[in-house]
Amino acid sequence: MPSSDPIPIQTNLVFRPAPADQQNGSSKTAQYSKHKHSRSSYSEGSPLTAVSRNNSLSFRPLKRSTPTPNKTIAVINASGRQAASLIRIATAVGFKVRAQLRNLEGVIATEVATNPNVTVFVGELYVRNKPDDQQDVTAYGDLPGILVNHDLIRDLFRGAQLAFINTTFYGNELHIGQAIADVAKRAGVQHYIYSSMPDHAKYNSAWPSLPLWAAKHEVEDYVRKIGLPATFVYTGIYNNNFTSLLYPLFCMELKPDGSFEWQAPFHPDAKLPWLDAEHDVGPAILQLFKDGPAKWNGKRIALAYEYLTPVEACRAFERGVGRPVRYKRGSIDVKVKIPEGYREQLEALEKLFSLRNDDPRKQPPYFGDQSLDGRCPDDALSLWEGPRGLEEYAREIFPMEEEANGMTWMFSDDDDFTCEPFGPAATYLERNGDDTVHGEEDKDEESPDEGLVMRGLKRDEEDWLA
Repeated sequence: MPSSDPIPIQTNLVFRPAPADQQNGSSKTAQYSKHKHSRSSYSEGSPLTAVSRNNSLSFRPLKRSTPTPNKTIAVINASGRQAASLIRIATAVGFKVRAQLRNLEGVIATEVATNPNVTVFVGELYVRNKPDDQQDVTAYGDLPGILVNHDLIRDLFRGAQLAFINTTFYGNELHIGQAIADVAKRAGVQHYIYSSMPDHAKYNSAWPSLPLWAAKHEVEDYVRKIGLPATFVYTGIYNNNFTSLLYPLFCMELKPDGSFEWQAPFHPDAKLPWLDAEHDVGPAILQLFKDGPAKWNGKRIALAYEYLTPVEACRAFERGVGRPVRYKRGSIDVKVKIPEGYREQLEALEKLFSLRNDDPRKQPPYFGDQSLDGRCPDDALSLWEGPRGLEEYAREIFPMEEEANGMTWMFSDDDDFTCEPFGPAATYLERNGDDTVHGEEDKDEESPDEGLVMRGLKRDEEDWLA
């Protein structure tokens, strides 16, 4: 049974100091201007240089022993956020990578394919038994006629000593995950790092399984069963998930007054793990490879650098983006076309994190096991000491990703506007039983735009998977 004790606040991250007028308490309101691109905190002339913990100009953690690497890493779904993060840093320090890409479309796929230290294998990890088979390959469970691409997997592992594997729901994830583990075992892979997630029903029969996560849990069990020297990383919610596009669950909706609003079913006062996947997965995985299975074999790692409630996450985002950000607890609105597998995942997630639960202590741990949740962010900080937190992401990266998606709010020339100081009343809206919202008038929702699909200048299908 889950613990009834409240989840303790745990964070060792250094946050940016509040502006002077907030520190001395002299002002009752906070002034915000429309966000415009500003000098990066990595710039030598930036006033943030003195406090940025992941800034090479101001903070250098003690160097670890780094022998010249002479090994090759096998990676699948290489244009996903996790894999791409590892490929960037691993190849920068001399590792070779053998990477599977579903296709060569998109900025990240192009980056991977043109990296001189990467050998690319283009193709799906599944094959259709009949070429004219049009069934959805993202649905959970057995998929008749959808087979494993054994030839590609065997080619991928030739000459590889290490592996970072993050399976997705394209094809039968369990069968693909088992096949990859079998090939890695036969190839003599020395350290196999698998990006896993929990099957909540295994921890508490009253909790529903999340289909995409349950498949990963089964793959983890299989990897353990066959005796691969393996480590299992459990990744927190990506900072990069947030977008003002109408994607479900992490839509940071831009309101007419210039503020943002995030609606999700999570209890506003229950802690969740957070991770900047593009910035921090690579360095953490690289350190696991350096330490090796002698230290990490069979271990689970809570890979999250912040442990924040939705309200706290919105406050951090607000400080970074320079606009009011509110959290509204509510159902998951699906306004765009999404893969069937992801739709099933969202439906189960809404049951697991039920809106009927009024006690934050009763919300299931994100990682299923409260002891694993409780190790956030200590596990991650033991691997990589220079993370990018949600506030910094909102300040430096979110506007750029939004611009890449065609948004223009960061260039608005509207006058400055005022919002109330940070606090629960300013950052949390709660639904009434009749589905209206405290603090807002009833407004008709716009009809979903059926023409919207999960592709854009910055985001594409891979972002939903990895």
